Amino acid sequence: MKQVTITTRAVYHKVASVTIDVPSTVKDNEIHDWLLSNEELFVSELDTNISKAEFDFGFGLHDGMDWADCESETRYDLIEDNKIKLGGHL
Repeated sequence: MKQVTITTRAVYHKVASVTIDVPSTVKDNEIHDWLLSNEELFVSELDTNISKAEFDFGFGLHDGMDWADCESETRYDLIEDNKIKLGGHL
């Protein structure tokens, strides 16, 4: 009798978001740096939300999440008139 091992790898992911207010005095091209300098305004809530989030099947590569070779990524999006005006990775 021969033995064969069958193995499956299934990938799941979680996604969580928070919305914060950025002062209107911060120019659009300065938002990235402002967010990095003010992480205390969102990191704790983001961690809480990710721990509560449901698992979804797959890699979660959509809506600007495109770092396929990384275990996690964080991005921001400036929304105006229900459209993404600008955004990027943090």
